[in-house]
Amino acid sequence: MGNYGDWQLGIYLGGLTGQQPELPMTFDEFEEWAPDAMGPEIWSYVSGGAGNEHTQRANVAAFERWGLMPRVLRGAAQRDVTVEMFGHRYDTPLMLAPVGVIGLCDRNGHGDLATARAAAASGVPMIASTLMQDPMEDVAAQLGDTPGWFQLYPPSDREVCESFVRRAEAAGFSAIVVTLDTLTLGWRPRDLALASFPQLKGLCLANYFTDPVFRSKLQRPPEEDLEAATGAWAFGFGNPGMTWDDLDWIRSLTDLPLLLKGINAPDDARMAIDHGVDGIYCSNHGGRQANGGIPAIDLLADVVAASGTTPVIFDSGIRSGADVVKALALGATAVGIGRPYVYGLAVRGQAGIEHVLKCLLAELDLIMAVDGYGSLAELTPDAIRRVT
Repeated sequence: MGNYGDWQLGIYLGGLTGQQPELPMTFDEFEEWAPDAMGPEIWSYVSGGAGNEHTQRANVAAFERWGLMPRVLRGAAQRDVTVEMFGHRYDTPLMLAPVGVIGLCDRNGHGDLATARAAAASGVPMIASTLMQDPMEDVAAQLGDTPGWFQLYPPSDREVCESFVRRAEAAGFSAIVVTLDTLTLGWRPRDLALASFPQLKGLCLANYFTDPVFRSKLQRPPEEDLEAATGAWAFGFGNPGMTWDDLDWIRSLTDLPLLLKGINAPDDARMAIDHGVDGIYCSNHGGRQANGGIPAIDLLADVVAASGTTPVIFDSGIRSGADVVKALALGATAVGIGRPYVYGLAVRGQAGIEHVLKCLLAELDLIMAVDGYGSLAELTPDAIRRVT
């Protein structure tokens, strides 16, 4: 049985006949290529963060303060990188984190579909955003045998919210991820400088515009009055007054595994579990929503400790396979990636996403091989040290 790191051997062998990879091998290179592929408004939306973007930068820099302990003679010729969550065994610990404008990051304007196809081809699950350019049913149909999760921005209108949950169930999504750190929009100077917010143009609102409950509340359908439909979305998108009582109501809607995204405080993790949540998603939205916060990776271990046996997903600041290893050693069950695969999509579509995933998985696998870890189960907190 092969290892993900074996992919690099094919690259080296290709070099013997003058072949070199057509796509970048590092995040920094993809980041250099992406602006030309995305255009200024989408580039601003995806690459920018809140405030002066200190938290966004800190998310990335914080990984350098953690180091993996190398071990030797441990028989790590084969590496097991599978994980089990909610009764399902996943091939890798990677997940494609939800990105609300991923539909616009592909040159043909259907990035949600391209991402789902990349998930199907790679076996890396997609967490599909509420804010899609194509309806959730069409996206789910492209996932094949790879599980998909549906990320829910809970609308303030409970009837619309319930409709989304019911549709996600019917479409075949296997978990619901409720995002809690975007109940109102954060301060994003880059987008403000361009006066650009794609959804206010009616973009990435396919789930709303195809929803029978949302449409029933409009005087005219979106295809006849886009401005009014977009206004109705904007008025009902966020719910900053949401409480644990609202969470209990969402919990009552479905038997699917329910995760809360945006949990960073141990007390909130414990409270979530007390309210029947099945999974915790530790994230600060990549620094896009609130500036001045603590790097998410520095909060992960405490959230994991508070969560007990409950699975913990992590994202925010992941840029490499080394970052994935560190998050796993700090207790994450699985790790979401965001900007790396977005830039891959922008540069080369579905193939770009698959290339990024191969890079991340190969580096993850090879670090485990070199440092003597034969399985993810061996990446315990004892395997990682704080670096001063």
